[in-house]
This record gives sequence, C-alpha cells and structure tokens, in this order.
Amino acid sequence: MSTDAAESGMAGKPKTRFRGPIMFRRERTPRGTTADQHLLDQRSDSDWVHTDPWRVLRIQAEFVEGFGALAEVPRAVSVFGSARTDPGNPEYQAARELGAALATAGFAVITGGGPGVMEAANRGASEAGGYSIGLGIELPFEQSLNDWVDLGINFRYFFVRKTMFVKYSQAFVCMPGGYGTLDELFEALTLVQTRKITRFPIILFGSKYWAPLVEWIRNSLAADGRISPGDIDLLHVTDEIEDVVRVIQEYAPGGAPVEQVGTEDQW
Repeated sequence: MSTDAAESGMAGKPKTRFRGPIMFRRERTPRGTTADQHLLDQRSDSDWVHTDPWRVLRIQAEFVEGFGALAEVPRAVSVFGSARTDPGNPEYQAARELGAALATAGFAVITGGGPGVMEAANRGASEAGGYSIGLGIELPFEQSLNDWVDLGINFRYFFVRKTMFVKYSQAFVCMPGGYGTLDELFEALTLVQTRKITRFPIILFGSKYWAPLVEWIRNSLAADGRISPGDIDLLHVTDEIEDVVRVIQEYAPGGAPVEQVGTEDQW
C-alpha cells in the first residue's frame, strides 16, 4: 500500500453502506437496493399505489435537509471524477492540487464525497485550510464519505443530489471519470444551454482524456446541426490548474453577461 493510501485513512475500515443519512457497517448491512430503485422500479406489486405519495414527503425532506445544510456555504466549485482513481495515479495528485488551489482562491470544494478523484479534491481543499464538502449517494454497493469531508450529506435520490450540486456551485470541473462524471457533465451542459440556470464555467480537465468526446461533439452534434454552433464554447478544456482557477474567477458573481442568465423560477 502506498504512503498516500495509508495517509488517506481509507485502509482497514469495515464495510460501510448508507441508506439515505443512515449508516450501516459490517454484517448489519441492508439488502442491496436503493430508494431510487424502489421509486422507479415498475416490477413491484400494487403496493406502490399506496407508498408513492409518502415518498413525496421523504423527497421533500431531502431537499429541506440539503438546502438547510448548504445555505451558508461560501461560493463553491464542484469537482467530479472517477471513484476508481488510485492515490498513486497522477490524476489523483492533480485533483489534490486542484482542491488546494480552489481553496486558496477562496472557493469551497464540493465533490460526490467518495474515493478516488473525489477524495483527492476534498483532501487538497482540507489540507489547504479550505471548506471541503461531500454530497454522497445511496448505492447498492459499498460507498462512504471519504475522511477529508468537513460537511457531508448522504442522499437517497440522485435528482435531489444533482440539484444541490447545481444550486451551490459557481463552476463544474470534470476530471477523467466514468458514467457518473458524464452524467453530471451533460446535466450541466443542458441546463446552461437551455438557460435554465445562469451560465457558469464547465471545465474539462485533461485534454488527452476529453479530446475524443469534444471532437465527437464538434464533428457529429455541431456538424449535423443537432446543437447550435456556439454550444461547443460552453466547454473549456485545459491541463493547467491555474487556468481552471482563472476561468472560474472570470465568471464570479456579477461577471456573467445578462443574456447568459436564467432565473431560478424557470427550474
């Protein structure tokens, strides 16, 4: 095990699982289903007719808890990336340096609260004396908030968690990642493109990793007229941490042109 892995405090811990804000460890883990699955799965019996109205209250409670916990958070940047990135990977170190740079620039750092890139960004922010936030999610496999999170919230529902990322972030930074990272990336692109939210920076960190996706957007989506010519400019690709901070600071509150601003009641 590398020194970084040992320092992260992740080694040797018992298996942890969350059901919303409730944590289970060791053999007392619940069966491998999630609240999202219960809500969306149509293969269950007719009990859903009676239970779905009550789920509305649970969903409402998650919004209330999230808004309440994050209401006084300073301006923040969300960092996304793979949970499978090992501490010895250069991408882990880059995310750690990014978290520190954002904290030094006065931004809180928000991640999904998990391991890999998320842990690295939270770690960098914490080590730099910044505010480190993790928004976790109930999953049917092992997932827990990393040790570098100062404020952590565990959500049952993905759509509630996504709202928190968007509402309390000044920018999104996407490090190399998988489906979850792509999900957050295109969610943000859609909201900004349709002006449902104020335009903010959407930054892809790691040009080699993201180049094929950007080329596909340019050569397929834009070339075929499936997006407007200027929509490709909603993405900023870079390999430099200083560039990430510069772009975000340029879009600080008050810096966005009026025509790029949406109103919250639209969404």
